[in-house]
Amino acid sequence: MAGGGGMRKIKMCEINEMITCKICSGYLVDATTIVECLHTFCKSCIVKHLNSDDNNTCPQCDEVIHQSHPLNYIKFDRTMQDIVYKLVPNLEKDEYKRERDFYAEKGVPCPKDVEAETEKDEKLKKEEEEDQTPDTNVNNDYHRLDEQVNLMLEPRENSKMKDIRRKYIRCSSLATITHLKKFIALKCLDSMDRYREIDVTCDGELIPKDHTLKFVYITRWRTKPAPLKLVYSPKIDIDKEVTEKDKKSTKSQAPQWRLQPKLNYDDDDDES
Repeated sequence: MAGGGGMRKIKMCEINEMITCKICSGYLVDATTIVECLHTFCKSCIVKHLNSDDNNTCPQCDEVIHQSHPLNYIKFDRTMQDIVYKLVPNLEKDEYKRERDFYAEKGVPCPKDVEAETEKDEKLKKEEEEDQTPDTNVNNDYHRLDEQVNLMLEPRENSKMKDIRRKYIRCSSLATITHLKKFIALKCLDSMDRYREIDVTCDGELIPKDHTLKFVYITRWRTKPAPLKLVYSPKIDIDKEVTEKDKKSTKSQAPQWRLQPKLNYDDDDDES
């Protein structure tokens, strides 16, 4: 880039050395880099070099790639190949045409065509799976193989929450109290989003939202007959109740201040 902020044009002859193969002196095709020294060559060139006379060194710097398996230490350099294709117009198109013509003469399908068709089929299959919408008439019970827990759901007395029409339910033991709250909110409050307004208790003990039903059953209902009985009620604002209790207790225990009668020190008056 020039100092004045303009773009400086670079001639291809200045960068040809960086994007050409040192074996065939042509532009890199299927650029393959040696792991040890990071020199890059055409794939066909470096493979032919390493297979001839059991060569195991880099043709540019003579660095030993590997004593016995040098082909395991060369890798396709996608970044370099993308740079070459962007810098050299029509190189990718012409090379692909030559490769297809070569395999056509041999009567063998071009590997790149096979790979492209495979990727296309996989992409279409993935799109079809994503576009498929579940049939509303099919019962998609994705947890039918899980361990099941039998529940009985009842509202707390005088809680002003309506009864669930079917209070006996059977669900996965992996379901949490949050899942249960959403179900109750949907049935009783007509909106799943209001599940935070509900508390669930077992034997009078408030159950945390992240407990699974299996954990609740094992820790609180193991010795009792099924089903697991859970009671739901409107959420209790503990902070508000504590604050109101504190106000009441403070008010009831406030000290009663009384005015004391004025003391008359007659002796002091007489002395003065």
